[in-house]
Amino acid sequence: MRLALDALRAHKLRSFLTLLGVILAVFTLVAVMSVVAGLNFYVADRIANLGANVYLVNRFGIITNEDEWVKAQKRPLLSMEEFTNLKNNMRTAAQVAAILGSLSDVRSGNNLKEDVNILGVTPNYLEVRSLNVAVGRFLTEADELHHAPACFIGADIAKKFFSSVDPVGKTIRAGTHSYQVVGVAEVIGTTLGQSRDNFMLIPLGTYVKEWGTQRDSLLLFVQAQNAEMMEASQDEARMLLRASRHLSWNAPDNFGMIGSDSIMALWKNLTGRLFNVVLGLTAVFLVVGGIVIMNIMLASVTERTREIGLRRSLGARKRHIVMQFLTESAVLAAVGGMIGIALAYIVVAAARALTSIPMRTPISAVILSLGVSTAVGLFFGIYPATRAARLDPIEALRAEN
Repeated sequence: MRLALDALRAHKLRSFLTLLGVILAVFTLVAVMSVVAGLNFYVADRIANLGANVYLVNRFGIITNEDEWVKAQKRPLLSMEEFTNLKNNMRTAAQVAAILGSLSDVRSGNNLKEDVNILGVTPNYLEVRSLNVAVGRFLTEADELHHAPACFIGADIAKKFFSSVDPVGKTIRAGTHSYQVVGVAEVIGTTLGQSRDNFMLIPLGTYVKEWGTQRDSLLLFVQAQNAEMMEASQDEARMLLRASRHLSWNAPDNFGMIGSDSIMALWKNLTGRLFNVVLGLTAVFLVVGGIVIMNIMLASVTERTREIGLRRSLGARKRHIVMQFLTESAVLAAVGGMIGIALAYIVVAAARALTSIPMRTPISAVILSLGVSTAVGLFFGIYPATRAARLDPIEALRAEN
């Protein structure tokens, strides 16, 4: 090991140029794994997190191509009757919440906020979606029953219209309708740069009465009783919907179900393809780096022929020579791997500080990169090491270096 490190120090520039391929390969691998790991966590936390034991039932489900989209357009709308059917008859569901929505400009006094999400929701939406109330209260069953002109607003709207006053009891106009603020939600944050606090919730009955159209299709949030009941709950919801729509046993579903696992499966399928491309690039860099290491090690064997002969004449066996040069090759590649990892850490930290890209470096990326780079050094060092071990001691001592 000491001889290997001495050889690296003796030829610093040559060692760096030798390791360039390995450095690039390890840097690329660690950087991409950091981006993918960060995005996976971000998607799981911000996008696929539907709530505790919650899945969606809607008209379309997850659609990944144009043909599926065209076919899905012919599906029937998810109606209030079907929502009531699920709500009253599901035994595996703790709660079933419904939502309808559209975009509209809203006003308060002379202030205007554009493209606000106007959402009609059931009173249990708060629990199903794990929203928290910052000020006031949420919509109640009484609001729903009487189609009350009440609204529960997000933090963005409260900040825009009521930054210095209590918003509860104030009036907001949306379209041609006026609503009284009954509460404000706690700040949720952003997802992919888009605010999640730009919403105004009104009772679902009020929405249907004042905003509803013939093309409205409900989005249902179904909360299973516990995590173990998720699959059974989805099966029950599917059975009830198929029965209400009179589908034959061999007909496909004409509605969609979306769970956190299906969102993550779709996401990981997309990132998996990207990762395969990166693995291909990494493999190219590693092969190039390995060939360069092998050539440098062959040159090193030629330069140190006399040293090899001297060691053999003093009792070193072939395996000792092989181990010496294999160790040197492995250390060379491992140092390149460590430089690549350090460089990736610096770039990831800078990107995380300067951009909104979610990045986190998993320890598995470090272990994998270091292991692969060391393995490349060992593999491409085998031929130079065996060639050194096969040198005739007497001929090697005669060599002029």
